[in-house]
Amino acid sequence: MRLFLAIGPENGGWKKASLAAAVAAGGGPWVARQLRRWVRAFMRNPDDLPINRYHNTHVSKISDEDFSSEIRLHLQTKGKYVQAMDVVEYVGQREVQERWGLQRGITVRTARRWMNAMSYRYQREKNGQYKDGHEREDVVEYRQEIFLPLVEKLARRMRLRDKDGTIIQEPILAPGEVPLIEWKHDETTFYANDRRRTRWVHKSEAPTPVRKGEGASIMVADFVSPEFGWCRSIDETRSTRILFKAGKNRDGYFAAEDVQAQTHLMLDIFEERFPNGSAIAVLGFDNAPSHQRRALDALSARKMPKNTPKKPKNWFPSGEIKMRNGKHPDGSPQSLYFPDNHRNRTLAGQFKGMKVILEERGLLEEAKLNAECPGFKCPPRAKGVPPQCCCRRVLFEQPDFKDQKSELIELVEKRGHIAYFFPKYHCELNFIEMCWGAAKAHYRVQPPTSTEAAMEANVIKALDSVPLEKMRRFSIRSSRFMDAYRKGLNGAQAAWANKKYHGHRTLPLRIMEELS
Repeated sequence: MRLFLAIGPENGGWKKASLAAAVAAGGGPWVARQLRRWVRAFMRNPDDLPINRYHNTHVSKISDEDFSSEIRLHLQTKGKYVQAMDVVEYVGQREVQERWGLQRGITVRTARRWMNAMSYRYQREKNGQYKDGHEREDVVEYRQEIFLPLVEKLARRMRLRDKDGTIIQEPILAPGEVPLIEWKHDETTFYANDRRRTRWVHKSEAPTPVRKGEGASIMVADFVSPEFGWCRSIDETRSTRILFKAGKNRDGYFAAEDVQAQTHLMLDIFEERFPNGSAIAVLGFDNAPSHQRRALDALSARKMPKNTPKKPKNWFPSGEIKMRNGKHPDGSPQSLYFPDNHRNRTLAGQFKGMKVILEERGLLEEAKLNAECPGFKCPPRAKGVPPQCCCRRVLFEQPDFKDQKSELIELVEKRGHIAYFFPKYHCELNFIEMCWGAAKAHYRVQPPTSTEAAMEANVIKALDSVPLEKMRRFSIRSSRFMDAYRKGLNGAQAAWANKKYHGHRTLPLRIMEELS
């Protein structure tokens, strides 16, 4: 319109001036006619200005929040596998059209555009956290009553950061305390034929042959910290990373002894960095059987005989190794074997048996029970009610037997550090799992390899590609999950809240109100 006025309708008339302005703006006769109409409307009303150069703006019905919410609710009733035709059929109903003032139904193409506008995407479903056993009663009990209180208690003595790496808390230490530094341990496996499967493919591309199966594997075990990254010595000449070719005819299998040796190395490296006990390591392990293995002399009522064996027979938990001492109710030590110099030579050095052990603890009535319920499947009882079904269950629930630690935990504590196990099925709480995921994403885009040496080089390159900044963000993500469980959320709710509040270390106090 400004160009039209600049040309001047007095120079050749309105039609000639409007056409010249339209051509200058990249239009033609139709734009010239529109221009003349706009100018006349403006002359009648200065507030009447065109919004769109071509025609009135059309707003899609799906932009109406109430309408789109109704569509979403309808799709939720269709279950997991919704499709565009569900939207077409719903909008095609007469009562829906009358309620929303629609003149006709929609096509499948329009339904797809609407689903895209409502944030639906047609794609391969992503895997979430493991569900099997995640909310099992015993797992939740350990998570809520043991694991989370312990982690919260230890956090006071740790340095904490936000998602940008800024320190938000320095260790808060009482007199005589030293800082704590967290380290997480885990194992994962890389496969030779594990490659990226999704990409843009032109229709002219022919299918390419692929290798059958997963191919050769390399297992990796390591420690990681949000403060230092992968565990390495100060001069970076030593590392706790182990690359292991698991298999019967390869390197064998990564057993409890291997984990313990790796843990010793990790603590050696840690103590070199923090000499003279200037800091304490806090090691988190998953609940793998090799990690849970107890020492050969550890307290266990599982296979004990009820009565004292008669010579020449005796009972030992493993070979000729005697079971360690238990504890009386007053905390004093209780030997589970008669002394070698016992006045009754038939009892000297013999295992006492569950009956005598219980009697010495003052549990006289319990000592009269049967040795074991059939299959050790004892009847259920209310929480806090002591067992009264069999000797084995009574002894099994004694504090010293119940609190028996694994060989791995005892190893760490013997060296003056702290260790714990993550709850079963809770990989989201161990941020090293996310480090593995980032490394594998890098590994999958590497060129295929034909030798194990080349594959190993790719694995190392992928592991080293995970930056410390990303590790810290992963650690904060795990912290959000822990905070969600502290606030009473279950696994599915915690996953939703973690995604919504991804920029925070903890969740807001109102989170339960949002869920309700």
